[in-house]
Amino acid sequence: MKFRGKIVGVACLNQFTRVVSTISKLTKTCVMRLTPDHLYFVLSGKVASGGVAMWCELPQANIFDEYQMEGVSSQDQQICLEVTAENLYRALRTVQDAKNVKVKLTNKHCPCLTVVAELPTLSSVSRVVTHDVPVEVVPRRLWHEFHEPGVPDFDVSVYLPPLKTMKNVVDRMKNLSDFLVAEADAGGRMTLKMETDLVSVTTYFKDLGTPQWEERRDAATTTATTATTAQARVDIKKLQQFLAAQQVNPSKAICNIVDQRVLQLILFHDDVCLQYFIPAVG
Repeated sequence: MKFRGKIVGVACLNQFTRVVSTISKLTKTCVMRLTPDHLYFVLSGKVASGGVAMWCELPQANIFDEYQMEGVSSQDQQICLEVTAENLYRALRTVQDAKNVKVKLTNKHCPCLTVVAELPTLSSVSRVVTHDVPVEVVPRRLWHEFHEPGVPDFDVSVYLPPLKTMKNVVDRMKNLSDFLVAEADAGGRMTLKMETDLVSVTTYFKDLGTPQWEERRDAATTTATTATTAQARVDIKKLQQFLAAQQVNPSKAICNIVDQRVLQLILFHDDVCLQYFIPAVG
């Protein structure tokens, strides 16, 4: 297995760092999956058992000016590494002013993602900083756990309101209850509500718009009307964590609800896509 990439553009380095920063706030460890065309960050949570799940994908060509990788074999052109996201973020954060940054898979007493940065200096002598981020190579027998999730058979899909506004609402509700009900309808309306024995709070968002999903548009069963509604009661802390973590400044944000089962949140920015799944609770 081999992996080596080089980042030259400041914008590309900043984008990659923002993505890794977001990942580090969502999970302590995750799997970084490398293929010839993409990088993925995956948290394979058991949503059915109450765990969250995450899938983030980046086209490597949008990040790296040079990119070389060889998988475990010519038939299996991928590498799966378990990494502590915070450690990778710290390494990238310290080299934001670099002329160029190289990221490569090395073996220094243990497998590592080695980040090598050439920093600017006032003299003609270059200054090189190296960070070794320990990783674990995921065996091939476990790869099936890190496949791309399909779009769930959701009941309602709406665009999210401004994430900062939504975060402010959720932050206030967190002080009143541990759980929140997210409800949306096919007319582009969404409510966030919580109830306790002492208080009931509901926030309304309207005219959010509804995404068009090709695979569902062609299905004979997609006769959704504005009366179609779905809701999911979720752990407020998990939703708050997602809203507080995002650093990618998405151009589009979507919420899909599988009634009483799953809340799927999707962020799009350029060619970066981040999906986060929060299970419903009874």
